[in-house]
Amino acid sequence: MGSYQIITDSTSDLTQELVDELGVDVIPMDFTLGTDAYRDYPDNRDISPEEFYRRLSAGEDATTAQISMAAFMDAFETYLKAGKDVIYFGFSSGMSGTYNNSVLAAKELSEKYPERKILTVDTLGAAFGEGLLVWYAVQKQRAGVTMEELKEWAEQFRQHLHYWFTVDDLNHLKRGGRISSTAALMGTMLGIKPVLHINREGRLAMIDKVRGRRQALDDLLKHMELAVENPQDQMIFISHSAYPEGAEYIKQKIAEKFGVTKFTIAPIGPVIGAHTGAGAVLLFFAGKDREYGLSD
Repeated sequence: MGSYQIITDSTSDLTQELVDELGVDVIPMDFTLGTDAYRDYPDNRDISPEEFYRRLSAGEDATTAQISMAAFMDAFETYLKAGKDVIYFGFSSGMSGTYNNSVLAAKELSEKYPERKILTVDTLGAAFGEGLLVWYAVQKQRAGVTMEELKEWAEQFRQHLHYWFTVDDLNHLKRGGRISSTAALMGTMLGIKPVLHINREGRLAMIDKVRGRRQALDDLLKHMELAVENPQDQMIFISHSAYPEGAEYIKQKIAEKFGVTKFTIAPIGPVIGAHTGAGAVLLFFAGKDREYGLSD
């Protein structure tokens, strides 16, 4: 069986420790904070999460840019030249043009390296949930599946990964066009916290509106209880933006309720954090279809 390299992008929010453990490669995405330009590396070499959220909370604007076709070609070609095939797990096509650029790059490189294989997987996800799909993919790779088998598995399993989260500051969702200015203003005045998920098309959807931070966290647990399967056998990923106590609360409740012992908690990176703001908590787990129990 030939050797192949798993590649993802930095919207997966994989930490450097996980990158080293899994042996994956991560393509950094560009973002700006105020007037400064950065790249989102797993080792936070450009800016720490603490500094990013401090400046974001102080009122500096953050914007993000998709990965270019040229950047994908550079990343893929590193392995193709070394005689390895590549499979890329990408940021949802429902939220960004990044994935389409990866497809274009793969097509062009396939003509240049006809003896090599280049596959792409639209995770239809983002953030640490995208990272969780990569984590599972590495377990499959280590079990000996071929690259083609891995792609087929991932494109079915992705609909069984659940993405649930809540944010503290509605204004970041307003800037991203997810809610109206009126809804953001009224929600802020009333202390409303939205509970959101990523739907089957890989797009953000608001599901619940809850008054109060703790109630929003409990709502994430409610949705997990409805959809999770075999929780004791899973790895659960939780991420947060400058809100470690919220992530720890979710972890403890899941451990008590479901008997889960395997957790990974990490900061939300700046590319995703530019849209959530500080105070967000994101929960990712495997279960029934990702829209199980939700009305159309």
